[in-house]
Amino acid sequence: MRKIAFLIPALLLAACSQPAPPAGPAADAPPPMTGSTPAEAAASTTPDPAAAPQAADEHASETPAPAAAADEGDARARIDSVLGDAAQYEKVFNAFKTAVVGGDRAAVVEEVRFPLNIAGGKKIAGPGEFQRNYEKIITPAVVKAMSEQEFGRVFVNQQGVMIGDGQVWLTGECLDKACARTEVKVGTIQ
Repeated sequence: MRKIAFLIPALLLAACSQPAPPAGPAADAPPPMTGSTPAEAAASTTPDPAAAPQAADEHASETPAPAAAADEGDARARIDSVLGDAAQYEKVFNAFKTAVVGGDRAAVVEEVRFPLNIAGGKKIAGPGEFQRNYEKIITPAVVKAMSEQEFGRVFVNQQGVMIGDGQVWLTGECLDKACARTEVKVGTIQ
């Protein structure tokens, strides 16, 4: 018992001397990517898909969106180094933004990966279910986030590309075991 009593203050002191984890949407990750990627191998944990929407909401008022702090071009370089092929992410971003802002439902669906993660930890199984629930998924907040977001200022981490304050996440999926071929799609809308 005496050893435990001695260790507790030491552990508390060690914990207090560690830097605090970053707060805000940048610290929160989207639902895990599907498939196997080199970035997944580098990630030590996989976040809970149901936790991402609540976590982003909790921190939204605490700090400004990380996308606003990025310099033009930094996002492209970070995507290339963390996720690979920034051009593919930019192509999907531009197509999705044009479709969402223009209200082109068919074009929106083309850029989505199913099952799609949505708010509350729910999933949309396929295009038909997406179309039936379009107004509940593509909300005014999603349209606003897409219309205001510049690609060069998106937030990037090993899980994907965040748009706005986490309203939309673009994620990559490996199409082969070596992850030589990937496909980028919208994996989360909340």
